[in-house]
Amino acid sequence: MVFDALLPWVRWLVAFHIMSVMAWMAGLFYLPRLFVYHCQVKVGSAESARFKTMERRLIKAIMVPAMCSSLFFGVLLVLTPGSVDWHAGWWHLKLLAVLCMFAFQGFCGRWYRGFARDDNHNSEKFYRIANEVPTVLMMIIVIMVVVRPF
Repeated sequence: MVFDALLPWVRWLVAFHIMSVMAWMAGLFYLPRLFVYHCQVKVGSAESARFKTMERRLIKAIMVPAMCSSLFFGVLLVLTPGSVDWHAGWWHLKLLAVLCMFAFQGFCGRWYRGFARDDNHNSEKFYRIANEVPTVLMMIIVIMVVVRPF
């Protein structure tokens, strides 16, 4: 299903989609780094409380709104005539990487809730590795959209 009425607005949709994704990615890059630093402080300390505040604000004020607006503008772009070749392989891999990005956001929320309860079970090394996941996904998405290798 496509909407011809979206055609005159496609450049605006792309611009707002890119801005939304950039804000979301900033949060996805930063939150696992905060978790790395949070692992280094004593549970119940003033530093731990500060990290909890920073993590909560990042998720609630930046990441969730940016994720929702990325999804909103992305769906509008998909509904714009001619924007997606549903038979192209690049589109399917890009969509899979986007779904993985949403899953990663979900994992970040779970980890955040663990820290908020002072019940983190993951190591600093775990979060250092997790910090690389959004970078790899972003690289896949950008290459699929720009290069369209298959």
